[in-house]
Amino acid sequence: MNDTDFMELYWQDPHRALEYAREHTPVREVTFETGPTWLVTRYADVRAGLADPRLAKDYRAALSEEERALAPPGLPAPMSHMLTSLDPPDHTRLRRLVTQAFTVRRVAELRPRVEAIAKSLLAELPTGEPVDLVARYAIPLPMEVICELIGVPELDREDFAHWSTVLIDECPEPELIRASAQLADYLSGLVALRRKDPDDALLSGLIEASEGGEHLSDIEIVAMAMLLLMAGHETSAVFITNSVRALLADPAARERLKPDTAANLIEELLRWISPALNASLRFATEDLEINGVRIPRGASVTLSTGAADRDPRRFPDASTLDPDRDTAGHVAFGHGIHRCLGAALVRLEAEVAVPALFDRFPNLRAAAPDEELTFRRSVHVHAPRAFPVILQP
Repeated sequence: MNDTDFMELYWQDPHRALEYAREHTPVREVTFETGPTWLVTRYADVRAGLADPRLAKDYRAALSEEERALAPPGLPAPMSHMLTSLDPPDHTRLRRLVTQAFTVRRVAELRPRVEAIAKSLLAELPTGEPVDLVARYAIPLPMEVICELIGVPELDREDFAHWSTVLIDECPEPELIRASAQLADYLSGLVALRRKDPDDALLSGLIEASEGGEHLSDIEIVAMAMLLLMAGHETSAVFITNSVRALLADPAARERLKPDTAANLIEELLRWISPALNASLRFATEDLEINGVRIPRGASVTLSTGAADRDPRRFPDASTLDPDRDTAGHVAFGHGIHRCLGAALVRLEAEVAVPALFDRFPNLRAAAPDEELTFRRSVHVHAPRAFPVILQP
């Protein structure tokens, strides 16, 4: 399959394209709208790459001193200060400060609040007529949770949903820059407000840490908040939407949405429809080899977690959704020092949101076939922009 055909298939059906790459060209150069990159698709290569220190997150680490002096600035601040763009020691320092907010125990304590939000949203949904599950449920639930966790006022949350969608999707560069600047400006103002009037949310906690000797700059605080807001609701919204779509197509799996089996089903769904198709970019700091293919120093590398988790070399009959499968070792949330901070939160939100929806509306059905849905154009996620359903008790 030539590059043009591969990319056309990728935008239409990324799992089919990734399957083709995994079986025929497991390490191949492709061109996304962000530029050329080496796409890695087999489980063993992806998992090794996720923990390989030779694949840096900051592209400047792959440059010589002379090249660095002449290189363009790269991502604008504060995006260049996000955890997804940093390597140790800065990554280690910043991650340590926020990890305490996302421990399994701390996230478990959020369950009653997540359940209350789900109940409230479901109570507002009309029955017997098409309703967009994305706009009315899949986005609002995790958005409200992460905004409460960070400390974003309720009136501003609709703007956040728009900004983060632009930053995740394949949008024209001017639109990306504008959305990034708007989100950064808002958060800078919120940081200034919380310095004067702190609350008990995470943003105030980061400000307190910066004033207590942790040496956090305002740009670093804004970058941390930006990343958490984007990743904290986008990942869950996509996963909730695609989980509902998958279960509507598989009544037998849907029967496993019971208290004692729902967690196992959610874990298999994480493997099968990975919330993020690909990990964020890495850059080779030296010439290296992946599956027999030479990757030159400075090259961009995309590790496809979505392809890896459907690799039959690691998971037998991997293309089948199997609620009884042993999913240990899946890389839906990455692996190594950059493993997703919010993994426990995504699990919790899905474990609450998906069963609650089907419990309240057991006769839920799609209002349109898949071929009539419009899917987001994104390297990282594959999900419909809207998912109309008919809700019936």
